[in-house]
Amino acid sequence: MNMSKLLLATRNKHKAEELQAMLNDLGLEVVTLDAYPQVGEILEDAGTIEGNALKKAKEVFGLIGVPAIADDTGLEVFYLNKAPGVYSSRYAGPDATYADNCRKLLGSMKGVPPRRRGAQFRCVLAFVAPGMAPILEEGICRGSITEEPHGEGGFGYDPVFLPDGYTQTFAEMLPDVKNTISHRSVALQKMKDTLKSHLKSL
Repeated sequence: MNMSKLLLATRNKHKAEELQAMLNDLGLEVVTLDAYPQVGEILEDAGTIEGNALKKAKEVFGLIGVPAIADDTGLEVFYLNKAPGVYSSRYAGPDATYADNCRKLLGSMKGVPPRRRGAQFRCVLAFVAPGMAPILEEGICRGSITEEPHGEGGFGYDPVFLPDGYTQTFAEMLPDVKNTISHRSVALQKMKDTLKSHLKSL
């Protein structure tokens, strides 16, 4: 199969910037849903991160017909039995901001000692294209939850997530540094390797 265009099934500009930066060496035209305003909001109502990623990729490919990658990501805090997990983006409510979600998480973790603040970001990427079975790849970044936000960069829970082996939260890191260790970069590297084995154009 020959592929010249890849559609990222997202309108989240922060997520798109991260993914596009990691895909720019493939020689493909990488576009987002902003190029297709006719695609409405896709309800992320699956019960798992994997389910949401696959649903988005399938729906977008079905509507546009362009090979599509979709992701879903969750922050899994072990003290909270892996919450917020699949509900990470709406942890503090359906219209929650990034700051709202961080505040709720820190409130839930108030007084929890450092040794029990372990967490992981988990990202699942789904790729759907004609003539191929869907491909799923997973990336995990382990770390811990800080006691207060640090940093102005990144998005989501980045200000309160300290990756193992580092002294800066995701929000304090330069994007190039974050993109070498993040859950999304791990999943995307796996996906790139898989695609290269399937697609002659890569």
